[in-house]
Amino acid sequence: MVPVLLILTGALATLQADLLNHKKFLLLPPVNFTIKATGLAQVLLHWDPNPDQEQRHVDLEYHVKINAPQEDEYDTRKTESKCVTHLHEGFAASVRTILKSSHTTLASSWVSAELKAPPGTPGTSVTNLTCTTHTVVSSHTHLRPYQVSLRCTWLVGKDAPEDTQYFLYYRFGVLTEECQEYSRDALNRNTACWFPRTFINSKGFEQLAVHINGSSKHAAIKPFDQLFTPHAIDRVNPPMNVTVEIESNSLYIQWEKPLSAFPDHCFNYELKIYNTKNGHVQKEKLISNKFISKIDDVSTYSIQVRAAVSSPCRMSGRWGEWSQPIYVGKERKPLVEWRLIVLPTAACFVLLIFSLICRVCHLWTRLFPPVPAPKSNIKDLPVVTEYEKPLNETKIEVVHCVEEVGFEVMENSTF
Repeated sequence: MVPVLLILTGALATLQADLLNHKKFLLLPPVNFTIKATGLAQVLLHWDPNPDQEQRHVDLEYHVKINAPQEDEYDTRKTESKCVTHLHEGFAASVRTILKSSHTTLASSWVSAELKAPPGTPGTSVTNLTCTTHTVVSSHTHLRPYQVSLRCTWLVGKDAPEDTQYFLYYRFGVLTEECQEYSRDALNRNTACWFPRTFINSKGFEQLAVHINGSSKHAAIKPFDQLFTPHAIDRVNPPMNVTVEIESNSLYIQWEKPLSAFPDHCFNYELKIYNTKNGHVQKEKLISNKFISKIDDVSTYSIQVRAAVSSPCRMSGRWGEWSQPIYVGKERKPLVEWRLIVLPTAACFVLLIFSLICRVCHLWTRLFPPVPAPKSNIKDLPVVTEYEKPLNETKIEVVHCVEEVGFEVMENSTF
C-alpha cells in the first residue's frame, strides 16, 4: 500500500511540474471575496474558487495577505479564514490562487476586500487601556472550582466631550460579556470596569479581546479594540499558608501553591529573606515549596514568597504578588530598651524646663502664694526695771519694744 501512495504522490508532483512548465496553463484568481466582522476584534475572510479554473486534477492553494491594520501573510487550502485583530482602524486583505511545485510557484492575480473603520471623531476614543486578571474561587465549585476576575482601566480621550460615556465588552472564544460594574471620574464618566467572574480560561491560549465604545450628544465617539494574551495580564495570587520555623541557627520555610487552576508542578517561586538589622536581601529562585537558610541569632528577618506559572504548563508570564511579610528572629528588645532610656530622660528634661519657666516668670509664687502670719493683739511687751531711790521712792520705767516693719512705733511712757 505504501509503495502505491508513493507512486501516486510522485506522479502528482510530476503532473504539477509539467503544468507549471506548460505556458497555456493559467491560474485564475478566486471570486466572491468578502470580509465580515463575526465578533469583537474578529473577522471572517471567505472566497470561492474561480469556476472557470481548469482543474486537471491538481491541488490548488490560496495565498492570503493581510494589508491592514498589521501586515501578515500565510497559505491555506481552505476557502475561508478567521483573523483576530483590532478593527477600530479598519481591515483590508487580499487573496490569490497558487500552485506549488518543488522548483517554482505559479500564482494568479490578487483580489482584495476591505472593512472600513467604524465612524467616530478622532481623539474621542479611550487611551491607555490596561487589563489584569486574577484567579478567584468559583461560585459553582462543583462544576468549576476556579474562575477568573477581570479589571480594566483607561483614560478619557483628549477630545471627548464632557458628557461622554464609555461602555466596555470583552470576548473570549465565542463568549461575549458586557461590563456591569464601573468606576467613574469627577465628571461621572466610566474610566474602569470590574468583572468579579468571567468566562476567561486561565489555561487557555486564545487571545482576550476588549472593546470599548461610547456615546455623547456632541460628538460621535470612536470605538477602540485591544487584544491581550491571558498569560501576560494574569496576576498570580501569592502562595498560601507560608510558615516559618527556627531551629538553632536554621530557618525552615514552607508554603502551599497559590489559589489557581494550575497544579502544584506548574509553579516557580521566588523567596525573599530580608535582614532588618543590616539591610541585606537574599533572593532565591525555586521550583519546590521548601527552603532552609542559615541565620544569625541577633537579627530579625522578614520572609516573603511569590509565584509564577512555569513554561511547561503555559507561556511564562510575570511574577505574581508577594505574600504578606512574616517576621522572625530576635525580638525587638533594643527598641524596648531605647524606650526605657528615652522616656525618663524626656520626662526629666520637661520638668527642668518647667522649673526654669517657673523661676523666671515667678509662676510658682503665683500658683502657690505664701500664707500670711496671724496678727498679734498684744501690741507691747513691757520691760520692767526696779531700782531704789532715796526717800523710799520706787520708780518704774517702761520701755516699749519697737515692732517689726509694718507695725506702729509708740513713744516711751513713764509711770
